[in-house]
Amino acid sequence: MSATRRTALVTAVAAVLTGAAAPAPMPPAKTSARPPAPGAGRWPAAPGDMNLGKPNAPVRMVEYLSLACPHCAHFHETVFPDFKAKYIDTGRVYFTVRELLTAPVEVAAAGFLMARCGDGSKYFPIVDAVFKSQPRWQQGQIKPIFLEIAKANGLTEAQFQACITDEKGGEALENRIKYAVETDHVDSTPTFFINGVKLDSQTVPTLPELDVAIAKALKAPSSAKGRR
Repeated sequence: MSATRRTALVTAVAAVLTGAAAPAPMPPAKTSARPPAPGAGRWPAAPGDMNLGKPNAPVRMVEYLSLACPHCAHFHETVFPDFKAKYIDTGRVYFTVRELLTAPVEVAAAGFLMARCGDGSKYFPIVDAVFKSQPRWQQGQIKPIFLEIAKANGLTEAQFQACITDEKGGEALENRIKYAVETDHVDSTPTFFINGVKLDSQTVPTLPELDVAIAKALKAPSSAKGRR
């Protein structure tokens, strides 16, 4: 990605968190996607994958999400806790989050940059907190909300500010979005893949629907499984 695009993304994030008018969202970059990174365990990886569970689990579920997506927030509030207890915590599913930006893209980007701040060990708690904060965004002041989340997860204001304005972090985020669009052909959230097969659902999947999809994946021959 060019320095101009990196600067534009970081500037947009900083602008929206300070209450200034943010630049118009940038179109996806036209360059080719970066090839997948070597995978952990039996499953291939994409740039920046964030994972929960055992890498050698028999099923791998990938969720493309945006922190500005209300349907994603609904899934993580109403379905994910029971799904995690049933499948991830028991070693039956290896769960992966991949990132996509939806409007307001600057807010979604800021949330992802904050979640990866430091060593990324607070990624999932921060993602959960950002989802829960969505109803408060109507107040129009995003920075105090995100700073509150950052401090609750052990970050100082200086660390928070450094992370959301980091050009290398912005470049890595752009590469993850590019992979989503150009390699996995994802253009909306939430989008789910189970053992590489895209879940055909027009709504947020329920736990019973995921039960059916996982059972089907377990019965599928290895040759029928996708690469994701």
